[in-house]
Amino acid sequence: MDAIVAQALAKWPNVPHCYGWLALDARGNWRMRNEAAQAQQLPGDKIAHPALISFIQRNYACDTQGRYYFQNGPQRVYVDLEIAPYIAHTDPVHGFVLHTGEPSNNINAAYLSATGRLFLHGDDKFSALDDRDMALCLPQIELGNRPIKDEELLAWLENEGKTGSLSLQTNSGYINLHYIKDDDLDTHFGFIRKPRAAD
Repeated sequence: MDAIVAQALAKWPNVPHCYGWLALDARGNWRMRNEAAQAQQLPGDKIAHPALISFIQRNYACDTQGRYYFQNGPQRVYVDLEIAPYIAHTDPVHGFVLHTGEPSNNINAAYLSATGRLFLHGDDKFSALDDRDMALCLPQIELGNRPIKDEELLAWLENEGKTGSLSLQTNSGYINLHYIKDDDLDTHFGFIRKPRAAD
């Protein structure tokens, strides 16, 4: 957390929280959601200002209930998550890098959902891989000790992971790849996709 944010929080500790105005989409973009976007269930406008993005990412955290937020001075701005609290991208040096710019070097678990999305868990952070990077990861998925074929992967997903043991090659070695249902992600990993005041 930025020092100026911590100072503001100490000076004004009881500023009301904000809900529904900030979102993180499935490709790692921060989005501002005004009243019209919220009312019409729209994703909101993509935030493009580099300094603002950097400020949000430096002050991004999670409370004890699994609600992610951006600490904006004394105000806690809760974040609507389209898919996961973090979005991962492939990286030639680190293997995977989170949307916040942090390398994800210590992946200890990986999951494929029914819709073919790849999810990673490491350093106490749960992330979804940007779907545009999935093609780069397919050669790293193995069935037994060989690269999996497209039809085998489809069969594995259709049968909820019951047609063999998959592994994912990462910078730190091979890890098991588990099947998970998309609807189970937030419960299994303890995060709330749309925090609201009553949560």
